[in-house]
Amino acid sequence: MNDNIIPVNDNPPIFAHTDTLLGEESQALFPIFPVNIAIADKNPMVLAALEALLTRDKRFNLLLMAGDGERFLQALGRLPISLAVIGWELPVLHARDVLQTLSRRPGAPKVVVYSGTRDPAAPADTLRLGGAGFVSKLSPPERLLEVFAAVAAGDMVFPFVDIQKGRADPLAGLTHRERDLLAALESGQSNAQLAREFGVSINTVKFHLRNLFCKLDVRNRTQAICQYLEMKR
Repeated sequence: MNDNIIPVNDNPPIFAHTDTLLGEESQALFPIFPVNIAIADKNPMVLAALEALLTRDKRFNLLLMAGDGERFLQALGRLPISLAVIGWELPVLHARDVLQTLSRRPGAPKVVVYSGTRDPAAPADTLRLGGAGFVSKLSPPERLLEVFAAVAAGDMVFPFVDIQKGRADPLAGLTHRERDLLAALESGQSNAQLAREFGVSINTVKFHLRNLFCKLDVRNRTQAICQYLEMKR
C-alpha cells in the first residue's frame, strides 16, 4: 500500500492553560491543537474509518496514512508529526519495532497503539517501549478521540497493566518475524539469503537482526544461536 500524504488542514490553534513560574506562579497559554497526526494499520478499512473520524475533528490534522511499519517510519521522518496512531500487528515491521525505533529518535511523536489484538502483553509492552497510550478497537469513536486528545495534551492513557510482571522467557518479547529469523540463523545463511527467504530487503533483515540482538542481549549471530539452542532444550 502506498503512503497517502494528506495536506494539513487550515485549522486555527486551540489553547490550553498550564501553570508556569515567571517570578511568581501565573497562568500561561500554549497551543495544543490542531495536532499533526499520522496513522498506520494493516487494514485499509481501519485506515479509511480513522481518516473519516479525524478529518471531521478540527483538533487534528491528518498528514500521513501507511499500511505497514516500514513505510510508516520512512515517511514519518519527512513530516512534522506530533502524534502517531498505529496498529499492533503491523506488516513488515511490528508495532514493537516501530516503538523501539522511535524511542531512539530525537523529537519523535507520541504514539498511541489502537488495536484489537488478543496479545495480553500488548498494553504493557507498549508502555515499556515508550508508547503514550493503548486503546482497543472495541472502543467507541468518541473514546478514541478522547484518548488522542489526552495524549496530545501530555497525558498517558492505558488500560490496567501489571508492570511488575517481567518476562522470564526472552523469546516472549520477540515478534513473529524475529522468531522466524532467529530459527533461520541456525542454517548459517547470509543476510542476502535471509532477505530472499523472507521476501524483504537486506536493510530490513539488518534492522530485524539489530533488534533481535538487543532483545536477547547478545552481540552477534553466534551468541544469538547459542541462546536459542539453550532455550530449545
